[in-house]
Amino acid sequence: MKTVKLFFIFLTVLLTNYVSAQNSDDGVKIDSAKIYVVIKNDGTEFAGKILSYDAREVLIETDKLGQIIIPKHEIKEIRELQPGEVGKGGEYEPVEVFATRYFITTNGLPIKKGESYIQWNLYGPDFQFGIRKNFGLGIMTSWVGMPIIGSAKYSIELDTNINLALGTLLGTGSWAKPDFGIALPFVAFTFGNRRSNITFSGGYGAVFGIGESDGRALLSVAGMTKVGKKVSLVFDSFIAPATVDGFALLIPGIRWQTESNKAFQFGFGGLITDGELVPVPIPLVQWYRKL
Repeated sequence: MKTVKLFFIFLTVLLTNYVSAQNSDDGVKIDSAKIYVVIKNDGTEFAGKILSYDAREVLIETDKLGQIIIPKHEIKEIRELQPGEVGKGGEYEPVEVFATRYFITTNGLPIKKGESYIQWNLYGPDFQFGIRKNFGLGIMTSWVGMPIIGSAKYSIELDTNINLALGTLLGTGSWAKPDFGIALPFVAFTFGNRRSNITFSGGYGAVFGIGESDGRALLSVAGMTKVGKKVSLVFDSFIAPATVDGFALLIPGIRWQTESNKAFQFGFGGLITDGELVPVPIPLVQWYRKL
């Protein structure tokens, strides 16, 4: 009798583990008690409990659409829902896709490995690539290929909602002025997550050429916050306190997540120099797209 009881206890534990944690054929462990985000190759996202997972398809139960079957070959990524992706009503709200950038500065949040994007500006393109975990590389230029600036950033999570980034910008005048170069090592502290954050950063910008060089400390305060599922408020700044009478560029703006892999933002800048605020009449317009 004791043997039979032990057998049933073992069987119960086995079945419970099978229901609560399914291991697929490709090694992905699914816990039916948790909420997951399934991202398709076209960028479409579904959030809910995964009811079944096999070599052919995934069955997920969402709050709004009910049960959905997604073929495995259409799935790019499956990940657990993060705390920052839960809205005020408890519903799934995607985090800001391009949350690592403001207008002209970056922050301490990392570009995810394998995730890359391009930022189109009126003056030229800016490419950013997630090379490894917490490490990204980029290159930016104008439409005439001058200057050409490379970037590198390594992010470190210091605590929940506190991230540090160490990075640098290195550039050249390329074909137009090959003897001209710039360098800007920087550090950035970001408080918050991919839905809402504020960043304090500082660095030392240097320009150099044949027989001459110059440099000064540079500062920035920037931030963003989502005010809707597709709309975020963005603020950026570029401050050179050591210049004569000081200099600062302030850029408030707004960003629309037009599609799951695209965004558009624009803002109007203001220059503070000689103690006066001078508005810049030309807007800063940018388009984001995942690569």
